[in-house]
Amino acid sequence: MTKEDRRTPLLPVICLLALWTAAAGARAADPAYPTRPVRVVVGFAPGGGADATARIFAMKLSEAMGQNWIVDNRTGAGGNLSTEIVATAIPDGHTVLVFLDSQLTANPTLYSLPFSVEKDLLPVAELAATDMVVVVHPALPAKSFKEFVALTKAQKGKLNYGSSGPGSISHLGAEMYKLMTKTDMVHIPYKGSALITNDLIAGHVDLCFSDLPVILPHVKSGRLRALAVTGAKPTPLVPGIPTVAESVPGFAITSWWGVLGPAGLPEPIMTRLNTELGRILQLPDVKERFANLGVDTIPGTPGEFSAFIKSEFAKFAKLIQDVGVKIE
Repeated sequence: MTKEDRRTPLLPVICLLALWTAAAGARAADPAYPTRPVRVVVGFAPGGGADATARIFAMKLSEAMGQNWIVDNRTGAGGNLSTEIVATAIPDGHTVLVFLDSQLTANPTLYSLPFSVEKDLLPVAELAATDMVVVVHPALPAKSFKEFVALTKAQKGKLNYGSSGPGSISHLGAEMYKLMTKTDMVHIPYKGSALITNDLIAGHVDLCFSDLPVILPHVKSGRLRALAVTGAKPTPLVPGIPTVAESVPGFAITSWWGVLGPAGLPEPIMTRLNTELGRILQLPDVKERFANLGVDTIPGTPGEFSAFIKSEFAKFAKLIQDVGVKIE
């Protein structure tokens, strides 16, 4: 029997296998997902940037996918509790994490975690990013950022700043400023950005490095004073406010959010989630809502997001080492 003769009887089988594989692929590409409500875990209290972002997308995904997407705020340990919930969840797409950058960029260096960010979690999509704002109580005798720099240098260790906790982006932003300007300020950690804002308005703390969406209404009302933004360029949302880099060359830090699933999440489900989130990010009402808050929407692939996370982790791991940040 020739090789051709041996192959011939297999051709119908191969054709059937090919048809079955194609059909299975079609079913996998459009899975019956979700089949029940989806739990959207957030590691921070209501009122912060991660929570607000999660609720916008939960509403849109509920409308688009025929099941409720329910935000579940699980605060604790700088967001680690929420991350662990998702890292140990069944990888069927019914438990996802909307997370804040520090949960992946700082926490693995600062904490002894019972899970591996790299092995137990899967980047699905980056959602949005925003500048931070250096904001002070109006009683502080600094009307501009240049005056603020001079004040922090003249009063080393006398001013205090609030943050969302050790290792949070608001903490690391202030510590980066201290390192680059050779100044000192007293760190007062809080359990959420809303709590910092309340105490800043009341005059219990002097300043903070805050996400723009959280602080913008209070800047517009005049209850707080914005001195500088931390991104690469000024924003029209706080006109006339310079960047930190204009006075501290090389300074740049942003706050960003994304979606993770547990490792082992089937690729068709991950692809569908990424596609739906990318579509939502392009909706005019979503883009307008975020733009009004000073937030940029950032659609992209899981691969692009994974590479970005790795680069941010390397940057902040070095900063944490340089300034000696520790969890008390």
